[in-house]
Order: sequence, then structure tokens, then C-alpha cells
Amino acid sequence: MFKLIVIAIVVIIIAILIFASTKPDTIHVERSVNIKAPPEKIFPLINDFHQWDLWTPFNKDPAMKKTYSGSASGKGAVYAWAGNKEVGSGDVTIMETMPPNKLVMSLHMITPFEGRNVATFTISPAGDSTKVTWSLDDKHKLLVKVMGLFMNLEKMIGGNFEVGLAKMKTVAEK
Repeated sequence: MFKLIVIAIVVIIIAILIFASTKPDTIHVERSVNIKAPPEKIFPLINDFHQWDLWTPFNKDPAMKKTYSGSASGKGAVYAWAGNKEVGSGDVTIMETMPPNKLVMSLHMITPFEGRNVATFTISPAGDSTKVTWSLDDKHKLLVKVMGLFMNLEKMIGGNFEVGLAKMKTVAEK
């Protein structure tokens, strides 16, 4: 009987791995908000990591350690953090900046699991307001594909983006 249980567990694990391997290798998550403020007021909130405390949805650990290096803001600026299991650890580097319309960042998650992503902020006039779009592109390894079978990663990441953009809107519209 024990042998049959072990065989069944192994077959289930193999089936999950095979099914996960058929899932897409990439994910694109994108959320937008319209803010009643000019791009020139919004751009510095993103371009300077010291301003992120005003709006980021990821400050969930009051004891989180933060370090800033590289440029003070803009291309080459680096923000690193280490916190509890809810925030993990990693760093983000501004790779490209086109004031006041676009920023491209390299995101390196170290814990709770390793990942390298590209995050982009696009800022464009939209009538009497400004449309801010926050997106993330990720190449999935097999482990993340397996996790994706049990969690909706698009909804989880997108939910954080929605919270952050709403906070950014509040700050920029003051």
C-alpha cells in the first residue's frame, strides 16, 4: 500500500511539472491611473527612490532596511531593501529615463525567491490629467510556473500596482 501511495505522489508531481512547463515563459502585468497633475510633478516621484516612501505599496515591514546608491536619482540610481518574509529582499536600478515620460528599471528579487524583471513607468498627457502606467515583464522559470498554477501572479502583482498608483495619485494631486 505504501508503495502505491509513493508512486501516486511521484506521478502527481511529474504531472504538475509537465503541465507547468506548458505555461507561457513570460508574464506582462500592467495597471494605469489618471492623475490630475502634470507629468513634471509626477515624474520626480518615480525617478527619485527617496520619494518612493510617499507612494510605494511595498513598505509592509516597518523594520525594513533600505539603502540607496549610484546616482541620486535617474539613470544609475539603485535602491536595495531587506525585510521580513512579506517584503523579502532585492534591489531595483533605474536603467533608462526619459523625463518626464518614461522610466525603465531592472528589478532583482533575491528573497523569497530569485527573479529578474523589467519594470516600466510610462507617463503621458490624457486630456486634463496625466496617465501613469506601471508595468512589469518577467521571464518565468519552472518554479514560478508551478507557483502560477496555485496563485494568480498577475492579480497579485497587479493588485500591488493598483495600491501604489492610488497612493501616487493622492500625493501628486495635493
